[in-house]
Amino acid sequence: MTGIVEAFSPSYAQARTKFLEAAAAAGLPIESHAHPLKGRDGEDLAMDVVRDGPADAKKLLIVSSACHGVEGYCGSGVQVFALHDAEWRAKARDAGVATLYIHALNPYGFSHVRRFTHENVDLNRNFQDFSKPLPVNTAYREVQPLLLPEQWPPGPENQAAVAEYIATKGEAAWQAAISQGQHEFPQGVFFGGTEPTWSNRTLRHVLRQHGAAASKIAWIDLHTGLGPSGHGERIYAGNDDAVAVARARAWWDGGGATPVTSIYDGSSTSAFLTGLMWTSIYDECPHAEYTGIAMEYGTVPVLDVMNAIRAEQWLNLHPETPADKAAQIKAQMLAAFYTDTDVWKGQIISQARQSMFQAVDGLAA
Repeated sequence: MTGIVEAFSPSYAQARTKFLEAAAAAGLPIESHAHPLKGRDGEDLAMDVVRDGPADAKKLLIVSSACHGVEGYCGSGVQVFALHDAEWRAKARDAGVATLYIHALNPYGFSHVRRFTHENVDLNRNFQDFSKPLPVNTAYREVQPLLLPEQWPPGPENQAAVAEYIATKGEAAWQAAISQGQHEFPQGVFFGGTEPTWSNRTLRHVLRQHGAAASKIAWIDLHTGLGPSGHGERIYAGNDDAVAVARARAWWDGGGATPVTSIYDGSSTSAFLTGLMWTSIYDECPHAEYTGIAMEYGTVPVLDVMNAIRAEQWLNLHPETPADKAAQIKAQMLAAFYTDTDVWKGQIISQARQSMFQAVDGLAA
């Protein structure tokens, strides 16, 4: 049995090794989808898929990590621990539930300590119908000139302009303007792209293959960066459908102890978003009843998270940055999405494990 702390890793390369070794130790087949680029340390990158349960299982639970690259430092730990967790594996097996672990949806971002893909796309804004006009984020147009100044850290003038925006419109408006996603500024932040990314296409293939036999599918997608430190917010991840929302709340709200929030009713710490990854399940597995959440773990205050993202994107646009300054920006980015303490890791594992047990009970009902 791997301990909680040992399930987490200080790099993508180590995280991938631990995941693959855990799958091999469990005697499970490994399916690796090679990424076209190399990692930060020259390592191979891949979206690795492990299925624990029969191929023809009618009930399927998906547990995925690193939709937003750097957030995989958390999500991978959950997946590695789960593969070593005999009680959890028996729980799912006895209920007739197959578990599909998708490790590193965005392996490039995971390795390079980026939120975005190698195409500079926020994967969770990339699931649009690109044959139609794309959403326009007018609020982002307004803040775009402030986000990535010529120098970093920003000068007094930029800091004053940002402070004025927040003082006038509020912190939530600043967060929403930036994080909602945009399709106009390819070098900006939270860019949703103008075509499907590698991760988008690869994930769809995985869902078609592994969801074909399932009549019920649950999905827990692991995220970090919003909310109080160590708290796992269960954010409903599905269409604005009252029946599906009610089902998710019945499965995961723990009698009110672990409420399920929603971007539709304003109860979530997340802004209202479009192009979300979970929409792919409706396209690729239309035959299945789908119920899903994003498990969103808090790290540091949201303004610190936004500033870390701005700094890292600035670094991406300025490769000539001195090594010591680049390292400081990357460390700031990692700290915004991964709290490297034993206490935080324990909170992550306990809440993820609880949500997975809840999902199995829901699927089996």
